[in-house]
Amino acid sequence: MKISISGVRGVYGEDLNLHEISRFAGQFAGLIESGRCVIARDTRPSGRIIAQTVAAGLMAGGIDVFNLGIAPTPAAFREARKYGAGVIITASHNPLHWNGLKFIINGRGLFERELDALLRLPSEHKNKFGSEFRISSRYVDEVVDIAKGGAKVKVGIDAGGGAACGFGEKLFKKLGHDYFSINGVAGVSSRDPDPTADELADLRALVTANKLDHGFALDLDADRLVVVSSIGEKLNPDATLLLCIARALEMGMRKFVSSIDTSVAIEKYVRDHKGKLSYSKVGEANVVSKMLETNADAGGEGSSAGFIMPNFNMCRDGLLAAATISSLDENMIEGCLTFASQFVQIRSKIAADSSLHRAVIEKLADIFKQESSSIMTEDGVKAIIDEDSWVLVRPSNTEHAIRVSVESRPDKAQSLYTNASEKVHAIYDQVR
Repeated sequence: MKISISGVRGVYGEDLNLHEISRFAGQFAGLIESGRCVIARDTRPSGRIIAQTVAAGLMAGGIDVFNLGIAPTPAAFREARKYGAGVIITASHNPLHWNGLKFIINGRGLFERELDALLRLPSEHKNKFGSEFRISSRYVDEVVDIAKGGAKVKVGIDAGGGAACGFGEKLFKKLGHDYFSINGVAGVSSRDPDPTADELADLRALVTANKLDHGFALDLDADRLVVVSSIGEKLNPDATLLLCIARALEMGMRKFVSSIDTSVAIEKYVRDHKGKLSYSKVGEANVVSKMLETNADAGGEGSSAGFIMPNFNMCRDGLLAAATISSLDENMIEGCLTFASQFVQIRSKIAADSSLHRAVIEKLADIFKQESSSIMTEDGVKAIIDEDSWVLVRPSNTEHAIRVSVESRPDKAQSLYTNASEKVHAIYDQVR
């Protein structure tokens, strides 16, 4: 089981069971001051029984539960602003046999201090039980209100059989765009839950066969968005954030935050357009915390294809990102992608016992100091090689793995990645 600011995640029936789920729900009840909590889930097979268990745990803690049923994570975040708290039953982009809980307080995910407080709380059981109510969301209409505009386009939507099924189609219909849909039946999909890892062959074929302007692929809870271009090319996840920030700059926004594993192209693009970008640790809650600290207008996580506009939603919002990108004109898109093509990112993960992550990172920091111009250790270890090149090695927040990310010019990226990956493997073998 992984417990972090990204929530609780594990393999259902193995390290994540109903007893643990009930306990976490009861503990979370102790953090809820409003007495009310939204719940929602994605389309994983274990989602229904976990949602029932979460609802029971919250109600035993005296909390009234407002149940959205199957709904995108961003829709649940919007509703949680009204009710004060939320729990989403999802493991986001993880494989189907995983599941988890994502907690929301005051319209955002838990910060580290709140997670620590949650884990110390007893599981609440009150004399007065809460009640459960079914609710619906105006989320799609609210996205339309802020993203409408631009020329009519033709788009392909690949919800991956996830929580965005039906929501994406409704969104683009209301925006006045023509759309084609694949993997649009809840729980049925031809691809991996994580669009950043899948080749998206069916979506790419859909785009080229129908001469579409864009293809949009979402993960199971619809917080990640990967874009397929009009020529059927799958864009890297950083392109999602770059295109959204380009639109934000066009709208007059100037202050941005991104995680430290985001492409340097975004910082350079923002700077070239008279904006300012600050960096945060990896993780949605860390990005949001930095946004609140700096009063940022927008930002996100390039590595996870996530766009955040905090005044609208304090989470990665895949459907908002899709609507935003669909409003861009062709010249803007072409300019952004040409600019980004100067840099290449390579990202991978190495399966590693979580108890050994710290030892690996500490040894790497000493080695990287000898090979880089500067070192950042706020989140793993990031070695700045030059103004266009960096290496980041950090423990995953969501899996039992160490993540290795590099970026450089096209002629240097692969050798930089190979060198970094070999070092991680060698050190991990030493400390095991």
